[in-house]
Amino acid sequence: MIDFSKYQTTPAIPEASSMIETFRAIGYNIETAVADIIDNSISANAKNVWVNFDWKGAETWLSIKDDGTGMNNDELIQAMRPGSKNPLADRSLKDLGRFGLGLKTASFSQARQLTVLSKKQDNSTVYWTWDLDYVNQTGNWDLLKYLPESFDENALTELGSGTLVIWNDIDRVVKHFRQNDNNALDKFLFIMEMVKKHLAMVFHRFIESKKIKIYFQDNEIKPWNPFLQSEQATQSFSEEQLHNGKVIIKGFVLPHKSKIDEETYKYAEGTKGWNEHQGFYIYRNERLLLSGDWLGLFRKEEHYKLIRIQIDIPNSLDADWQIDIKKSVARPPLIYKDQIKNYATKVRAQGVEVYRHRGKTIKQTNGQKFVPLWIDHKRGDKWFYKINREHPLLDMAKLQAQTEPDKAIETLIRFIEENIPSKSIYIKAAEEPETQGNPFEGIDHEPIRKTMETMFASLLSKGKTPEEAKVIIANIDPFNQFVHFLEFIN
Repeated sequence: MIDFSKYQTTPAIPEASSMIETFRAIGYNIETAVADIIDNSISANAKNVWVNFDWKGAETWLSIKDDGTGMNNDELIQAMRPGSKNPLADRSLKDLGRFGLGLKTASFSQARQLTVLSKKQDNSTVYWTWDLDYVNQTGNWDLLKYLPESFDENALTELGSGTLVIWNDIDRVVKHFRQNDNNALDKFLFIMEMVKKHLAMVFHRFIESKKIKIYFQDNEIKPWNPFLQSEQATQSFSEEQLHNGKVIIKGFVLPHKSKIDEETYKYAEGTKGWNEHQGFYIYRNERLLLSGDWLGLFRKEEHYKLIRIQIDIPNSLDADWQIDIKKSVARPPLIYKDQIKNYATKVRAQGVEVYRHRGKTIKQTNGQKFVPLWIDHKRGDKWFYKINREHPLLDMAKLQAQTEPDKAIETLIRFIEENIPSKSIYIKAAEEPETQGNPFEGIDHEPIRKTMETMFASLLSKGKTPEEAKVIIANIDPFNQFVHFLEFIN
């Protein structure tokens, strides 16, 4: 242990205006900022949260009110202090905070003025304000005993206890907006709709379990559950536990579009669309931290868009999972990456089958096997596709050809055209591009040469010159890949 007493010391107090402006650059967007404030409401045992705004152009304000336990004057000042809690300290199992910065950094990231009113049961309302312009003028870490014009000390009286957070001068969202500008209003309302949808996703488990109700402009928010567990066609996998059961993984393969109605399909695509919502969903104390991310283990690809995997962690593992201040980044410990990847690989394999076969369950039933029209197979180290020679369609075509050859050929061609395994081809090409074979690669080319000779003779019989016949053949797929055979045709 170092004996610090024998060393000279000097104060190095952060310069207030510089530090507080630095807080603004941590990287919140307005959705994550509002969610961070609601975390405090949940930690304060709130049963209801109201998110409201009043459009006034550049003077627009936004507020988050709850009916939690509230704070007295000393507690509020402590809560308004940056770094009000030690991130290394133990937290209760229900606590959604960590760094003691969320209220301040989330608010400063969006607004230059933060006011908090709070009231404990049987206590009077207390309030304080951070004004960044005032801090810049004075250079001091001083709160103001100030209330914005639109609010008064009675704002929490009807609740008995609770807290009201007010953002004014929301320069990151409405700076330079004019109140009578309809385009500006439309942009603002679009942003607010994104906030509403984000809250519906992040807190869906709290809302579903009726632990809390969240109101947006006095309208109750409905939860957005990414896993469609109520749908019969959703496939769920058994749970897997890590870290002595503290971390739980559960995978889901969502239904193919053909198995759900249009309304459910639109609901499940969320704010980012099906492709972007594939991946892991990391929850900390039931609060969603990270959505639709493969954590660097896989790439996002079309054929995995039905796969969503839930990971639950407790707040005691924040350091191990590198949870950031915004609670929007999480990284699994290196020791568990292989286990997580192996589990996800199993879920992804099933998800690909559902995507490839449009939701059909392909398995033996009463001794019958699924009979594909196309078969994927390997020649050497390359993948190819061929028509299944045992398919009943070919027997039917042979029989029909005895009396109606043209119709038999047309029917066969039509079925082949309509059933090209494009999804399977895309999947293999995306995952193993170097193993995709070229036409006629790795087989005897003699049948190709003989077919070209037969076609050449046929063209000559129709009055074409040898040169004309060769030009025609050289421009026919797939003979254009074998033009060298034309040199030897007479």
